Amino acid sequence: MSRRTPQPIQIPADVRFMNGLSALFILAFVAMVLAVAVAWLVRQPLFNLGAISVQGDLAHNNAVTLRANVAPRLAGNFFTVDLGRTRAVFESVPWVRKAVVKRQFPNRLKVVLQEHQPIAYWGPEGESRLVNSFGEVFEANQGEVEAEELPELAGPQGQSGLVLQAYQMLAPLFDKLDTAVTRLELTGQGSWRARLDTGAALELGHGSLDEIQARAQRFISTFTQVSAKYGKDFESADLRYGNGYAIRLRGVTTINPGDKEDRKVKR
Repeated sequence: MSRRTPQPIQIPADVRFMNGLSALFILAFVAMVLAVAVAWLVRQPLFNLGAISVQGDLAHNNAVTLRANVAPRLAGNFFTVDLGRTRAVFESVPWVRKAVVKRQFPNRLKVVLQEHQPIAYWGPEGESRLVNSFGEVFEANQGEVEAEELPELAGPQGQSGLVLQAYQMLAPLFDKLDTAVTRLELTGQGSWRARLDTGAALELGHGSLDEIQARAQRFISTFTQVSAKYGKDFESADLRYGNGYAIRLRGVTTINPGDKEDRKVKR
């Protein structure tokens, strides 16, 4: 006698549809309950921001003052506060270059600040703008600058990084003459000008940084001989010549009293 193979039970399509719909409704209900529970949880006073820890560079800002000024501008609690906006608020404070903001459970924020490190003044004399070590221009109270003497840099908008790079390249060269570059400017026409702490003015001309450096090195390498020969400080120097430079010596007169004499020195 042969056995019969059991036949699978066929569930009607409408029953399968109803079962699937019921499961969907259950999942939706569970999700809704969870959402309500989460919404209720995040509104609990436990998660209201209770403290802001400020660390990092605080040479020009006080942590207590920072918290007092920034906290009223923040909205939300531990879960809902906008970290990007919080970072922007801190970075709007004078001297603050960068802020890193993190949450600390359950109701704290940790902020690490990086301040601008001033390298030079920027723009026309008397302006409050400065250049930091990254070549970025920022606004600050000049009375808060700790360095006694900073050089002056100037140039077209967006060229502060290039001007700072040129200054850092040229300044060590003039140490050989026991003098310092106190001002470096890139004009709107692309020409470089410098002023030394002796008051002497330098015309460095157009060109790449390598070309400007080469002209300065040529001048410095030969000026010792020139000063030994004439025994005079120079008032200005024009380094734009292809085979030498022209200098105006302080105190050297021509036929007319008060006139200055230009001397061209060849390589």
